[in-house]
Amino acid sequence: MARRYVSIWFRYLTTDWFTLHQPQLKTFPFVLRTSEHGRMIITAANALAEQQGITRGMVLADARAMIPSLQVSDDKPDLANKLLNRLAEWCIRFTPVVATDPPDGLILDVTGCPHLWGGDIPYLQSIITRLHTRGYHVHAAMADTIGTAWGTARFGNSIVIERSKHIDALMHLPPQALRLEPEVIERLHKLGLHQVRQFIRMPRTSLRRRFGNHFMMRLAQALGQQDEQLHPIEIPEPYHERLPCLEPIATAPGIAIALQQLLEKLCTRLQQEQKGLRKAIFKCYRVDGKTEQVNIGTHLPSYHIEHLFRLFELKLSTIEPALGIELFILEAPVVEDHFPQQEAMWQGVGGLEDVRLAELIDRFANKIGIQAIHRYLPDEHYWPERSFKEATSLQEKPTTVWLDNPRPLQLLRIPERIDVTALIPDYPPMLFRYKGKIVNIVKADGPERIEQEWWLQQGQHRDYYRVEDAAGNRYWIFRLGHYDEKVYQWFIHGFFA
Repeated sequence: MARRYVSIWFRYLTTDWFTLHQPQLKTFPFVLRTSEHGRMIITAANALAEQQGITRGMVLADARAMIPSLQVSDDKPDLANKLLNRLAEWCIRFTPVVATDPPDGLILDVTGCPHLWGGDIPYLQSIITRLHTRGYHVHAAMADTIGTAWGTARFGNSIVIERSKHIDALMHLPPQALRLEPEVIERLHKLGLHQVRQFIRMPRTSLRRRFGNHFMMRLAQALGQQDEQLHPIEIPEPYHERLPCLEPIATAPGIAIALQQLLEKLCTRLQQEQKGLRKAIFKCYRVDGKTEQVNIGTHLPSYHIEHLFRLFELKLSTIEPALGIELFILEAPVVEDHFPQQEAMWQGVGGLEDVRLAELIDRFANKIGIQAIHRYLPDEHYWPERSFKEATSLQEKPTTVWLDNPRPLQLLRIPERIDVTALIPDYPPMLFRYKGKIVNIVKADGPERIEQEWWLQQGQHRDYYRVEDAAGNRYWIFRLGHYDEKVYQWFIHGFFA
């Protein structure tokens, strides 16, 4: 598919921003200033000031002599770049590929997008109208090359250059339309070359010798003979789907329908390519310029539409549509291989891996948070707090087996001291105090001696007992080291079910 580009020129970018924040400036000649070599220089002027002869780079004192009522504000460092970045993010609703074009423009790769708005002209007029509504003076043009779109937006009369007509559109434009250096432009005018058509057919060797390599590069880019690389503010995910809306969507059922349609498109593509998503982002672009989004994650790669929709459904209520949503985007930034034989497991039981367990965990994780769910595997250590490890994924297999000896359902991360009484050597205590509560032991089993691994650390062994009180509560306690009438320490390490 042949590429199509849009260039947007914000002729009064920074002064428009000041006017939006101070509406009274709209009716006055207005400029921005900055200090340069001890003088105040004008860095930007609004339309009324330009109409009265004020230009960028003029000394402020001279401008005030021409217009005594001139309104002046201090320019803000890097304001233009910040504004371009914000406007570029806003323009993502029209195309996924938007790049800034300092100091006062944007470049959009709109290939495959205009038909969603009914064609090139309605599409571009929609962009221009929306930016005018936001308070910015803009000129824009669409063409087959970035160079032609840029030149036409600033020096041409048309907003849409027909396909394959970009060379004709360049002919009557001035040399400035090729994005050349000021000294090259001045040299061209001195030679009487005031339009592109006057030198476009000259021998390339002569043009290169007179005007340099940069001139030749810009000319070739405008003609489509050399590719020009864009650097978008957000690189589109390889797996993503877009759904623009003719009318803003402001209801929960409408948002759910949009999500369902996007999931069907994305999952169909994933299935065809034997892929499954592990992470997905649902973005909603509101008419007021703000973006709402919700994220989900899965433990196994999936293109199961119903399951993924249920995960999103848990979070759709957090989306605030305000005046309405005009664009929905579904992205899958993390995708893994997912082979067809797993497909039958949604209906059946068994198989290599039953994905129903993974889907259940997905629902819990997206409702209460993945940080609240853990899976543990046995580790090759005897010391209880080292005898297990957290699994890195649902597919990770154990490298050893769990010990046969009973272990508590809840194991304390660090054993806690308890006070014991009524001790008999090499027997558990008759009662102990834990967190201010006295526990009377009626049953006990043990001891189970566990030694430390000498290659990890040196220390005393532990003699563990499983004890039970009159209410049926069961505890895992241990004595550290051998019994000694003078020095002994007892700890509680866990609780049985």
